[in-house]
Amino acid sequence: MLEDKTWNWQGFPITYQNYGEQGPGVILIHGFGASWRHWRKNLPVLGQVSRCYALDLIGFGNSAKPTPGKEIEYTFETWGQQVGEFCEQVVGTPAFFVGNSIGSIVAMQSAIAYPDLALGVAGINCSLRLLHERKRLEIPWYRSQGAAIAQLILGNATIGNLFFRQIARPQTIKKILLQAYQRQEAVSDELIEIILKPAQDPGASDVFRAFTRYSQGPLPEDLLPNLPCEAILLWGTKDPWEPLELGRELAKFPTVKQFIELEGLGHCPQDEAPEIVNPILQQWFR
Repeated sequence: MLEDKTWNWQGFPITYQNYGEQGPGVILIHGFGASWRHWRKNLPVLGQVSRCYALDLIGFGNSAKPTPGKEIEYTFETWGQQVGEFCEQVVGTPAFFVGNSIGSIVAMQSAIAYPDLALGVAGINCSLRLLHERKRLEIPWYRSQGAAIAQLILGNATIGNLFFRQIARPQTIKKILLQAYQRQEAVSDELIEIILKPAQDPGASDVFRAFTRYSQGPLPEDLLPNLPCEAILLWGTKDPWEPLELGRELAKFPTVKQFIELEGLGHCPQDEAPEIVNPILQQWFR
């Protein structure tokens, strides 16, 4: 296993890895609860045509997990700033920003906040943020209230920490991943360990509770019209969490130059079927 590299950001250690020494810069941004290792099947291949980096967002993976509300705010603006400054200080040139799930929102936020650094944005099964407070206005009141009550309950430190401990178990993580992935064989012991290990770090439960309460911030439909660059969207058609038909609506924005449906794949196609996703991204970088 490759040894992690460390970048210091605002006094906090941030973990990352990179491959490739030639070509355009590329930054890979993971989703909720994941880490740079969720791109382990992509980095070496994409690094053949680019200078490819993947980092752990602050609060996730092996990166620092400072106290929410006291040391840091876990928002897309925070993560967008982290990625933008990583691009400036580590990559050293403009880059393509590639994200999966909430990482797609971070990629868009980074491009808007640092327009001179954005060569393009790729969103893979972009989070639609269906629990956002504005989205709740569009759903039946009983569903909206249920989400708000759940957030309130999980916001309680004792209950939230207990709930998190129930999730942070191998059998529970495997069950969740088997929902997200259509290719069941991709849910390996290695993948479970990648998700489980950082969840056992001090502060991981606090980050989880902070994010479950976070129902503000930008939506993809807010960000896409304001991108300073072109975007492509890749979408596993069998994603159980981010419905394909809603994803197709995002393709209507003029900045979205391609909407690529990945037939039969789930929420994390880059890990589930790297042999399909990698060539698409390689061609886009070229």
